[in-house]
Amino acid sequence: MKQRLNRGFSSLRTTFTSFTLGQQVVAVIGTLAILLAAFMVFRWVSTPDYAPLYSNLAASDASAIVDELDSQGTPYKLANGGSTVMVPRDSVYATRISLSGQGLPEQSSSQGYSLLDNQDISTSEFQEQTDFKRAMEGELASTIEAIDGVTTAVVHLALPPAKVFADQQDPPTASVLIDTAAGTTFGPEQVQAVVHLVASSIDGLDPDNVTVTDSSGKVLSSSDAGALGAATRDQQVAAFQQQTSQRIQTMLDRVVGPGNSTVQVTADLDFDKSVSESTTYGKPVKGSLSSSSSSEKYNGPAGGSSSTGVVGPDGQMDSFGAAGGGKSSYVKESQTSDNPIPTTVEHRETAPGSINSLHVGVVLDTTAAQSVNATDVQDLITAAVGINPTRGDTVQVSTMPFDRTADKAAADELAAAAKAAKEKQMWSMVRNAGIAVAVLAMLLIAWLRGRKKAKRREQTTTYLVEQLRNDAAERSAAVAAAMEASPALAALESTNETDEMRRELAGLAAEQPEDVAALLRGWLVERP
Repeated sequence: MKQRLNRGFSSLRTTFTSFTLGQQVVAVIGTLAILLAAFMVFRWVSTPDYAPLYSNLAASDASAIVDELDSQGTPYKLANGGSTVMVPRDSVYATRISLSGQGLPEQSSSQGYSLLDNQDISTSEFQEQTDFKRAMEGELASTIEAIDGVTTAVVHLALPPAKVFADQQDPPTASVLIDTAAGTTFGPEQVQAVVHLVASSIDGLDPDNVTVTDSSGKVLSSSDAGALGAATRDQQVAAFQQQTSQRIQTMLDRVVGPGNSTVQVTADLDFDKSVSESTTYGKPVKGSLSSSSSSEKYNGPAGGSSSTGVVGPDGQMDSFGAAGGGKSSYVKESQTSDNPIPTTVEHRETAPGSINSLHVGVVLDTTAAQSVNATDVQDLITAAVGINPTRGDTVQVSTMPFDRTADKAAADELAAAAKAAKEKQMWSMVRNAGIAVAVLAMLLIAWLRGRKKAKRREQTTTYLVEQLRNDAAERSAAVAAAMEASPALAALESTNETDEMRRELAGLAAEQPEDVAALLRGWLVERP
């Protein structure tokens, strides 16, 4: 095994020394590149895949977990500013179970409704209310953090105590602080989702009393309904104006061509919500819907006198009556008839967002609009977007020469960039082709040199074999003749010749070890 290794290293050394300086440099750089790539692949394969063990940890919990992982010898990594601990993916669950047995994490696991688990009969009412508020804040924070893009959420609730003998109660309020991931924008729809989520979770909490802010201090939603409504109204007006402009621009691009017109739309939208109720009465319908009649008769006694009245403040009675002996009587009759009258009660609510007025301004390029009538364009726009002159809407179409300086500059820049990219691509192809040709040429030269050297080595080996065979034949003939002439001289001469041949072979082996080794291997193969 050792001899094979030595022969292999000797062959590599001989091959490397036969290269030119450039070939040697390429061989060294290539070998180093292969070794570096193999090292990187080995490191990538041997590096474990990490997964989150716990996220959003408190500082004390993160410190305790790291200390426990160090004591267990478990590799870990910290992320998100130290609030997330990551361990190899294949040991996440085992490590989590082991840490749970140690009571970790402590503070992070005590948020939410778990705060109410430790209450007993000795807990005061103030402690109960405080724990309930903290539990609600923790649950709401965990729920908001489940929204895409939210990394951390903090919720604060203000729950005033109920007043027993008061008609009006102090309303609860809430504030939410949101920290989003880098490059993530919290849109108005998501803000409204957070507002209604918090308001629906707290009894009696109005959405207008929920304030949402981000980590930079920007108010996303506040209890100031006017400010929030103004921001929403501005967004709706901008969206309406953009949509209307796009519709007009699309039509004009087909008429005068792209880039030959510009459109500006100004809209005044009504965001007031109105409620109206009206009652309409029709003509009475023939026929009675309901009728009633009553009759009352009274016959008084004849003669005598009667006194009637009310008792005064002094106990006296102010009496009145009829004197004389006439007979008194009383008769009353009444009849009521109701005729049906058709009645229509209408309750109408007007949704906000109606158009108070719409103003459109259009400018056409003089060169492109020579064959276009501005009046026809104005009529098309009026019919397309529903212009109502009685409402105060206006449309103005004008033709003016456009300034094409920016367009020409942009076109020139695009052409220059395209030309530069094309040249860069061409030079890259030329460079790659040159590198490929150079590598192929170097390989061809190395192959030709190796072939030439192998041929020269074969010729040298053949020459040495012939020389050795000729010398051996001559020496054998000389020894045989000497032995026939004198046995003693023959023995002495044979010994001298053998020693001399041995020295020559030793010197040849020292000067050309590879050639001698190849020659011996050839003899061993050729030996029957």
